[in-house]
Amino acid sequence: MINATRTTAALEAAPYYLPVGDEVELFTAAYEQRLPILLKGPTGCGKTRFVEYMAYQLFRSAHATDAQQALAYPLQTIACHEDLSATDLVGRYLLQGDETVWQDGPLTRAVKEGSICYLDEIVEARKDSTVLIHSLTDHRRILPIEKRGLILDAHPDFLLVISYNPGYQNVLKDLKTSTRQRFVAIDFDYPSVSTETEIIAHESGIESTLAGRLAELGAAVRNLRDHGFDEGVSTRLLIYAAQMMVSGVEPLRACDVAICRAVSDDTEVQAALTAVATTLFPTPPA
Repeated sequence: MINATRTTAALEAAPYYLPVGDEVELFTAAYEQRLPILLKGPTGCGKTRFVEYMAYQLFRSAHATDAQQALAYPLQTIACHEDLSATDLVGRYLLQGDETVWQDGPLTRAVKEGSICYLDEIVEARKDSTVLIHSLTDHRRILPIEKRGLILDAHPDFLLVISYNPGYQNVLKDLKTSTRQRFVAIDFDYPSVSTETEIIAHESGIESTLAGRLAELGAAVRNLRDHGFDEGVSTRLLIYAAQMMVSGVEPLRACDVAICRAVSDDTEVQAALTAVATTLFPTPPA
């Protein structure tokens, strides 16, 4: 069983998100037509924050309808994993005292209430979960609940959003064509150095010079992918390093624990990352 993240309190104020392209306009256009959306991009590049930002813009801003603003939970976020089943999404019967009662799952709640349902890293879920969403992604917009013998029509405001990291997945965990072609796809990547500098400074409170060096470090590490290093460093980890520095940790040590050791257990990779970090955060003379 899972607990979906009900993003309510966080949406009382607009989540911070700095657009890097036309993703806001594309998402808005897709939502106006209620087209399901696929977000593709590396881990930690801002996909989840983007969905939170768009949920606020669509359901909490001055342009939202009264019905949208009154919705208790405008965003149901579900972190997919290998044990996530269709039952977890739709709901199940539970024992309460001497009675058996039905409890809706997060997908069912979103379908009924008209909120956004965000399935993060969809390819990590079991195949029956993926097949379940197909009927919500075409003209039918229905959700069968087999255990109750019901077919729910999706609320007019309901939107399904999924995400995955195509660079990380292997053949066994790739998104099937039959699923992929049901979605409008928006590509994400890490921001430019200048944009990432602004993001790091805003999210951590660190001064802009250090934020800029961290952004340069991120860009340098990502370039190592051309030399056999599979994963880049996420914006999230750069922010973590900045937050460590704000708390008084020496910059190179903060980079070591938040970046070098976080992205790999390979000692050679760690040494390569440390060498890059040292050029930007040299150890001060004794």
